[in-house]
Amino acid sequence: CVCNATYCDTLDPVVLPTPGTYVKYESSKAGKRLERSEGSFQRSLHATGTRCGRGGGGCHRGTPAHHKLSWGLPPGLLLTLNISALYQHVKGFGGSLSDAAAINILGLSQPAQDNLLRSYFSESGIEYNLVRLPMACSDFSVRPYSYDDVPHDYELKHFRLAEEDVKLKIPLLHRASAMSKRTLSLYASPWTSPAWMKSNGDVRGKGTLKGQAGDKYHKTWANYFIKFLDEYAKYNVTFWAVTAQNEPLAALFTPPQFPTIAFTAAQQRDFVVRDLGPALARSPHRTRLIILDDQRIHLPHWAKAVLGNATAARYVAGMGVHWYLDSIVPASCSLEATHKLFPDHFLLYTEACSGFLTFRFSVSLGCWERGQSYSHSILTVLNHFVAGWTDWNLALDLEGGPNWVKNFVDSPVIVDSSKDVFYKQPMFYHLGHFSKFIPEGSRRVGLHSSRRCLICQLEHVAVLRPDGALVLVVLNR
Repeated sequence: CVCNATYCDTLDPVVLPTPGTYVKYESSKAGKRLERSEGSFQRSLHATGTRCGRGGGGCHRGTPAHHKLSWGLPPGLLLTLNISALYQHVKGFGGSLSDAAAINILGLSQPAQDNLLRSYFSESGIEYNLVRLPMACSDFSVRPYSYDDVPHDYELKHFRLAEEDVKLKIPLLHRASAMSKRTLSLYASPWTSPAWMKSNGDVRGKGTLKGQAGDKYHKTWANYFIKFLDEYAKYNVTFWAVTAQNEPLAALFTPPQFPTIAFTAAQQRDFVVRDLGPALARSPHRTRLIILDDQRIHLPHWAKAVLGNATAARYVAGMGVHWYLDSIVPASCSLEATHKLFPDHFLLYTEACSGFLTFRFSVSLGCWERGQSYSHSILTVLNHFVAGWTDWNLALDLEGGPNWVKNFVDSPVIVDSSKDVFYKQPMFYHLGHFSKFIPEGSRRVGLHSSRRCLICQLEHVAVLRPDGALVLVVLNR
C-alpha cells in the first residue's frame, strides 16, 4: 500500500464478536490486506467447515464452558482449541526506533509522518506495543558516536544524550505514545561503549570492555546504562527493560567496522552479577534486564552459563533472541529447551529483518515471501514459548538505510522522501495479524490439528486474550 500526506489505508478498532460468532481478517498474495468478514459457528462438526485464508486470523468469544472450539479448515482437517491448556503470557509485538528509522520518518511531511506513526501505533493501525531503541549509535546511524567521548571520565560527568535522541527519537516516542491506546513498553540496547572503555580504542569495530567484571571500566559501563535511563526520564520517557549488549557475539558475522562489544556468556554473567545487576537494583528505575540479545544457536548454553548462577538469575528477567540464524538450529532444542530449564525467565525475539546479507537487493518492494517468512517465524516461536517479537527498523529508505557500514536491509515500511510517500509492505500486514489482535497479557492455549495437512502447509497458533476473546492465526504457505 502506498501512503502519503492525504491518503493511507486504515483499519477499524477491533470490536469483539458476539458469542457464537467470529470475525475473520484475511491477507493474501493476491492483494487482500487484513480484510474483515464475519460468520457464525456451526452447531455440529458435520456441516462444511469454514476455510481460513492465507495469513488469516479470527477472533471468537465464547463462554468459559467452551473449553474446546473446533475450526474446520480444508475438508477433513480439524483444528481443536483447548483453553484449559495454558502456556506462556504474551508481552507483545513491535519494532525498533533506530536513528535511521527516525531520520526516514521525519524526512516526510508532517501529515505523512502522522499517517506512518498511526499505521504502527494507533487503533486505526496495527497497534504495536513494543519499541526497541539503540543506546547511542548502531550501524543504522549516520555516524558512529557515544554519549561520553571524554577519556577516563569514570564519573560520567560529560555524559550527554545526542541530537539523535533529543531532536529525533524522543519527539517521535511522545507522538507514538499519544496515538496509542496501549501502554508502550520501551527497551534499550547498547551496541558500543565509548572508545576509551574498549580494548580496541574505537567505537567502531570489534573490541571487548577493558579490564574485568567489578573493575572501574565495568562499573562505569554499568553506570552508563543508569545515566541513559536518568537522561531519558528527564524527557518523561521510561524504559520497561534494557538488554545487556546487542549481539555480544556479533563480530562472528558482521562487517569489520560494525560497532560492538564482545562478551562471552561467562563474561556477561560476571558483568551482570558484579556491575549491571546491582547498578539497576540501586537505581530509581524499575527497568528489567534482558540477557543474550543474539542468535538462538547460543541457547540453551548461554542461559545455563548466566542463569545457572543464582545471583545473576535474580537480576535477569528474560532472554532476547535474534532471528538471523534460526534455520541452523530448531526451535525445540534451543527455545523450548531453554524454557524448560528456566521457566520463570521469558524469551523475547528482539530483532529480525529481511534482506540482510543479500547480494541482489536489500529492499524488495511488495515481496510477499518476506512477509510470509515473518509470519512463519512468529508462529514457530510463539509455539515454542516465546513471549513476543520485535522487528528491526520501523522505516528505511529505498536503499535500506541509512547505515554507516552499508549493512542495508529491508523494512515493513519503506520511505521515499523525495516523493513524500511511504510503502507499507507485506511484512507490515503479516506483523499486523499478530500485533493488532494479541494484546499484552494474552496467553497461548492448546491447539490440536486432527492430521498433518501435507499439501496445504498450514501453520497456526491460538491465544486467549485478557478480555476472554480467542484468537486463532493461521498461515497457509
